[in-house]
Amino acid sequence: MRNVAILLLAACCGAACSADAPTARPAPGVTPSGKPLVVAPDQRALLKSSDPKLARNQQFVYDFWRIVYEGGHMERAAEFMTPEYVQHNPNVESGRDAFVNTIGKARPPRPVEETSRFPIIDIIAEGDMVVVMWARKVRDREKPDETYEMTWFDVFRLDDKSGKIAEHWDSSERWGSSGRPPGAEFFP
Repeated sequence: MRNVAILLLAACCGAACSADAPTARPAPGVTPSGKPLVVAPDQRALLKSSDPKLARNQQFVYDFWRIVYEGGHMERAAEFMTPEYVQHNPNVESGRDAFVNTIGKARPPRPVEETSRFPIIDIIAEGDMVVVMWARKVRDREKPDETYEMTWFDVFRLDDKSGKIAEHWDSSERWGSSGRPPGAEFFP
């Protein structure tokens, strides 16, 4: 997990993490260096690695993302997730069945695309961990008529024996009475 945290810091901060970095808070949808969030122009290029295991893990998570999470094909969850799947999002209980029940209600099945409809920024793999970074549009809490983009992170740990997704982290807060995450209205 430590290596993934370092990768996240490097990906998010870049040069802005240096001692010379300005301390002013960047505008929403802008990196600390003042650059706008950049969505990968070629998602397939993000899946390449000189390490076959890392390339396999990136492809596996990407396929899970497109087929199960985005495509809503919960009937295929067993191909990608261990039964004992551990969920660290406070809105979804652990266990593959709990994931299928909760996310399946929000994501009816639809055709699976060759690439994700989500604006993916990067997919990073290290050891048994894969991080998917994407641009997420949300409503401003203080000014609900305004929206902004932020970078969202989903972190997956793959089981060494089965190669399936065994654990997931994101930075979600409780969804509240709507039962939907902030920005869900903008999800593709």
